[in-house]
Amino acid sequence: MTANQPIQVAHYTISPTHRPFVIAEMSGNHNQSLDRALEIVDAVADSGAHALKLQTYTPDTITFNGASEEFYIRDAKSLWADKNLYKLYAEAYTPWEWHKPIFDHAKKRGMIAFSSPFDTSAVDFLESLDVPLYKIASFENTDHILLKKIAQTGKPVIMSTGVASVADLDESVKVLRANGCKDLILLKCTSTYPATPETTNLLTIPHMRQLFDVPVGLSDHTMGIGAAVAAVALGAVVLEKHVTLRRADGGVDSAFSLEPDELKSLVIETERAFLAMGQVSYTLTPKEQKSLQFKRSLYVVKDVKAGEPFTPENVRSIRPANGLHTRYYDDVLGRTAPTDIAAGTALQWNLVMND
Repeated sequence: MTANQPIQVAHYTISPTHRPFVIAEMSGNHNQSLDRALEIVDAVADSGAHALKLQTYTPDTITFNGASEEFYIRDAKSLWADKNLYKLYAEAYTPWEWHKPIFDHAKKRGMIAFSSPFDTSAVDFLESLDVPLYKIASFENTDHILLKKIAQTGKPVIMSTGVASVADLDESVKVLRANGCKDLILLKCTSTYPATPETTNLLTIPHMRQLFDVPVGLSDHTMGIGAAVAAVALGAVVLEKHVTLRRADGGVDSAFSLEPDELKSLVIETERAFLAMGQVSYTLTPKEQKSLQFKRSLYVVKDVKAGEPFTPENVRSIRPANGLHTRYYDDVLGRTAPTDIAAGTALQWNLVMND
């Protein structure tokens, strides 16, 4: 495949010539309530997003219930400072028995529903639900065991590229391709929560597209929608944002998640950015052609008697464009009128004596 080759996912086509594919990541923002999860699905559908994504793991499939320091987050600046990994994932995970009702509801609302599996048992489970594609999270993008399992499904793959070097990514892309992945999209990702604009480095998007010759998008952890809109201008074909109903409700990812109105703005503004990119063009649009008549030209703005010279007081550049071009202004000044000319007359050469 190449960077420009369209990727079909159910009824959506992902390519540089199609509107950006917007993925709403629910993550743990359901706060362990299925009712809230289904409410998020409805809010995401109402926003116009194209896909809803979950994360498929349990505390036991993603980490180990250990008490030593290595199982704690000791970064004082982290959202999850001093959290034990096992307890954090127990708080954030989506019960597997919720996947089907959430997926069914998302599909009923017209969206693609899929997930990020975090181990091979999650892939088997998601295959049983017939998901149309897979997402690989940044922290799993060097897990070759998982990459092989996902690639062997033959389904399209979207892989985030955070916390990985170019060499890591090159190796991972080769593993995916060697195991049957034909449709691959990479997402530029800065794996900090939230990410700052200064560390987002959107200019990596076109470089990554050229380097791996695959479509590239953005997994965006910055606040707001500005980075996502800018990413579209750099060719991003997929945009992924975490979503919640209300940040004030709290939750493991709520601090950097969009609320429904913000997600709707993201869908609208990224589509506008995509449509506005267009092509290199200096050609007037048909509507601009009609507006040409309202450009400026030379008009007589005070009554002029025959033999009277044209001056800055009786000739001006005004709208509309029915008079002489303004390039002739200096040529006209000082020359005389052959006849009386009423104020408001578009100046033409037959009204200017060849003195």
